[in-house]
Amino acid sequence: MDIYHVWCDLKPGVSDTEFAANTSEFLGHLRAQGKIGGFRLTRRKLGLGPSDLGDFHIMIETEDLAQLDAAFKHVATRSGEVEKAHFSVNSMASKVRFALYRDFPDIVRKTGGEKF
Repeated sequence: MDIYHVWCDLKPGVSDTEFAANTSEFLGHLRAQGKIGGFRLTRRKLGLGPSDLGDFHIMIETEDLAQLDAAFKHVATRSGEVEKAHFSVNSMASKVRFALYRDFPDIVRKTGGEKF
């Protein structure tokens, strides 16, 4: 499982609940089409956490990099419903940061034969 992380703040005047609804609609669209496995939207609590990561954290789960690439290609068309849903989230966010992590150890990992 690969997990694509997005941290962001909201632009001034943006409704936090509208951002949450738009994020759910956009990522729900990708999940319904099989482009992603799942997602979560979280918000920093009690101000705890590194301020440079932003107030909101989105985690997007994919089976592998091929599924993530297919999701990126789908969104990159910049057309139709996916563009409308993507814009509804992207236009609200600021100070966006990204990272890609994976479950560890990988399910294909063999132990005992490592050279380093």
